[in-house]
Amino acid sequence: MPNNPIEQLVFKTMAFTWVFYAFGALYVVGPVLAWTLAGLALLCLYLGDVVRKDMRATGPIPPLVWAWIIGMFVMLIALWIGHLDWGLGLKKTIKSSIGWAKGWALLALFPLAGAVLPIRRDVLIRGQSVVGACTLALAPLLLAAPYLGLPERVFTSPLKAVGGPGPEYFTVFLYTLDPASWTPRWQFYAPWSPFAALLGVISVLFALEEKSKRWMAIGLAAGLLMIFASKSRMGLVGLVACTTLPRLMPLILRGWAWNIVAVLSASLAVLGTALFQLFHDAVSTFKGARADSTRVRETLQRIAYERWSNEAVWFGHGTVHPGPHIVEYMPIGSHHTWYGLLFVKGLVGFVALLVPMVWHTLFVLQQAALSPKGRLPMGIILTLILLSFGENVEIEVYLLWPALLLLGVNIHEARSDDSS
Repeated sequence: MPNNPIEQLVFKTMAFTWVFYAFGALYVVGPVLAWTLAGLALLCLYLGDVVRKDMRATGPIPPLVWAWIIGMFVMLIALWIGHLDWGLGLKKTIKSSIGWAKGWALLALFPLAGAVLPIRRDVLIRGQSVVGACTLALAPLLLAAPYLGLPERVFTSPLKAVGGPGPEYFTVFLYTLDPASWTPRWQFYAPWSPFAALLGVISVLFALEEKSKRWMAIGLAAGLLMIFASKSRMGLVGLVACTTLPRLMPLILRGWAWNIVAVLSASLAVLGTALFQLFHDAVSTFKGARADSTRVRETLQRIAYERWSNEAVWFGHGTVHPGPHIVEYMPIGSHHTWYGLLFVKGLVGFVALLVPMVWHTLFVLQQAALSPKGRLPMGIILTLILLSFGENVEIEVYLLWPALLLLGVNIHEARSDDSS
């Protein structure tokens, strides 16, 4: 299916996802692939027609990709200034800069590669389906493991020596036990279950765009398995919101849809109070499903906000800080991208992500309203936004690379459609 060496590299990397996971290598593969593809993109741009025809750049770097590049570079500058302000030393600054190269930088590098290199969306969609097939093949072992008395974790790879957020990024798990209920949860090839659920949402989004019914069924089954086996509330929200909203976007161009909205708005005068109470009860039930987790997250966010506003408004604290007992010693600046940015990189870092994220969101909203091609990119952006309110995107981007690559491919496709 791949037509050139670049597509072959991308497709094979996706197809070997579970193999890399078996060796605890996924956290290394993502950044290496990002910098390799970005380097190829810049090389193809520089050499122009000298490059073989099937590997030539599809065009100059689009403005939206430049926004991501500039935003992530500003993130690095904020990191350096934060380290200087708090006297964290050269060694820690270098270590954090390497962390930036393995995290935040990837949010710009993969869209750059997707927008410039000759990569087709069909290759990415089929690659995700292959990952789903591997997931389904391993599912019987994973699901039976806790009932067969098999250990939670198989081993931790020596690759952890390269450095990362924690050993779980290099550990091979069969399952984990929820400390609140001591029931098994599965995280598949992700470091923890809630993130696996969002990867399941992305799998479903890709599968819905499959041209082959067989591969579509495989991708959907794998995605749904990851969502439900992870037992994550965020995954359930993503499954509904990220698949439905993009398909509703064309309605904004339909006059009858606006008439329905007008009628519903008028009915709120009568039903508004009851609907608000119903919504409030639903939110309370949602939070109460994992009350301890909700409490820890809300406390972390409150501490992060208060310390940011009182201590380091512009450039943050430079790094996460150990949390107190009340948050089970979770680091301050974790479990929420936006509060984490304020705490670690200040208002400058917050805006550095907000600007390209808002621009890209508006871009895919327009795409989804005008063309079916925009549904998958919009679903991906919605998933990223949802993920940002429950996790730290920068430490999980190494597994989100197919989605980010597709965002770049979509930018290139939109440019081609506009010029034709």
